[in-house]
Amino acid sequence: MSYIRADEILPKELLEAIQQYVDGKVIYIPRKEKQEWGSGTSAKEFFHERNKRIFRAFQEGISEEELSQRFSLSRKSIQRILRNQRLAAASGDGRDLDFLKSNNAELSAK
Repeated sequence: MSYIRADEILPKELLEAIQQYVDGKVIYIPRKEKQEWGSGTSAKEFFHERNKRIFRAFQEGISEEELSQRFSLSRKSIQRILRNQRLAAASGDGRDLDFLKSNNAELSAK
């Protein structure tokens, strides 16, 4: 994230009003529209595919401990991924649960 000097873009009156609250401090101004996680990169797709590979390997008999070592993740992370993949498979829509977390209320209603 790059910084922009407020005195270069804001009107003097607005800058003075802001300085009454946060004089000389760094502040974050959020975007008007929130972007979905991973929309700017391929990270979401990478983790989706990785989690599916972990689940398939587990179904083929690879232990949680071995998966933890193979993927350089904690055992707790492997367990969370397996749990989420099982729930996604049980929902019958074939999507990874990471994509469904925003609809968690919908899942719990079923």
